[in-house]
Amino acid sequence: MASPATTSAPSSASERQPVHPVDELLPPPKLLAYGLQHVAAMYAGVVAPPLIVGTAVGLRGAELTLLIGAALLTSGLATLLQTLGVWRIGARLPFVNGISFAGVAPMLAIAKQAHPGQALPTVYGAVLVAGAAAFLAAPWFCKLNRFFPPVVSGTVITLIGLSLLPVAANWAQGGTPGAHGYGSVGNLGLAGFTLAAVLVLNRWLTGFLASIAVLLGLVLGTLVAIPLGRTDFSALGSVPVFAVPSPFHFGAPVFAVGAVISMLIVMLVSMTESTADMLALGEIVERPADERTIEGGLRADGAATVLAAVLNGFAASAFAQNIGLIALTRVRSRYVVAVSGVILVLLGLFPVGGALISVVPQPVLGGAGLALFGTVAASGVRTLARADLGSNGNLLTVAVSLGLGVLPIASPTIWDAFPPLVRTVLDSGISAGCLSAIVLNLFFNHLPGRAAERTLRSGA
Repeated sequence: MASPATTSAPSSASERQPVHPVDELLPPPKLLAYGLQHVAAMYAGVVAPPLIVGTAVGLRGAELTLLIGAALLTSGLATLLQTLGVWRIGARLPFVNGISFAGVAPMLAIAKQAHPGQALPTVYGAVLVAGAAAFLAAPWFCKLNRFFPPVVSGTVITLIGLSLLPVAANWAQGGTPGAHGYGSVGNLGLAGFTLAAVLVLNRWLTGFLASIAVLLGLVLGTLVAIPLGRTDFSALGSVPVFAVPSPFHFGAPVFAVGAVISMLIVMLVSMTESTADMLALGEIVERPADERTIEGGLRADGAATVLAAVLNGFAASAFAQNIGLIALTRVRSRYVVAVSGVILVLLGLFPVGGALISVVPQPVLGGAGLALFGTVAASGVRTLARADLGSNGNLLTVAVSLGLGVLPIASPTIWDAFPPLVRTVLDSGISAGCLSAIVLNLFFNHLPGRAAERTLRSGA
């Protein structure tokens, strides 16, 4: 019979094995606080697409509330699928999924061209096919991982941050161009106060409080906004306490060829962005995303998109702003993000809770967003530092790709003369810059003769 010391040795060795921060299960109070912080960072981005599309197709009152609730519910389910995973579905990283903004313009075009009364069913038919295609294509699309060396991934991460800065600027001005007070000194001052609060809290707080500095900054900004009359509590009294979206609430899906093609292109763009986001997140949490991780993440995007189409949501994709939050707080546990997914599900089922979070004024979100999104761009610069920018090819790859990615930000109408299918790609600075970086990296570094040339130069 083995001695007690002998039998207990393997267990002790197992207990000494370090747990990667991504797999660390934090105490419940911290999980809840960090999870709320993620929800606060992404909430406006989740509700904006259904609000825009729903208003465009004529939804009002309870129907519009249902559409927004479905977006929150499906975003939460998608986030749970990404973080916890089922079989080979899910990246199992602190990866937040939400409603892809890339699909808004194409969905508006689909709704405009659909037969009367079939706008949303036509949209959902296209979203359903696009999600299934993404799920099936994931094993092949993930092999693009080898085309994302630091010169490519660093460029894309930088573009993700730069592309999000206009969102923060719009929030800081008030969120709705043309509305009363948009761009006023009061709105910008409130955004500036929130940004200053986040910076001061990061400077002086330590430990757990420092890691939720963004959430605390949002609370302080909202408290300051109340006496200034910049918060609106009216929504709290006009939404139902509990609501469950019924499958295909707006009618059975309609499959129109043009609509399906348009959404397939949107899904291709979303998969490209999700791949870049997973690579960025892998660098930040120090668990590089390999092909299997990317395959699982893309499968989750596809599966969540199919589910969203059934439950009256829209295409699911990565939320880059939450990557910035992880980079800023250094809280890398995927269970934190899973808790944010649970919160989103509850907000979808209890619309009154979502209305409470929506009380946070847009300028307050804008102040915090400037820090979050800027952190993403800074992470990209850090990745580019590992690339050989002494090579003219790499330098031109970064220069041209950043230029193409920033063009839609600097001149939003630059591609308006092109066909809609082309604009779907070019109007997304992240997608345009990502494709440019991949192609130019192949051109400069993978054509026959280039490897030998580099070897000769290094030997000299």
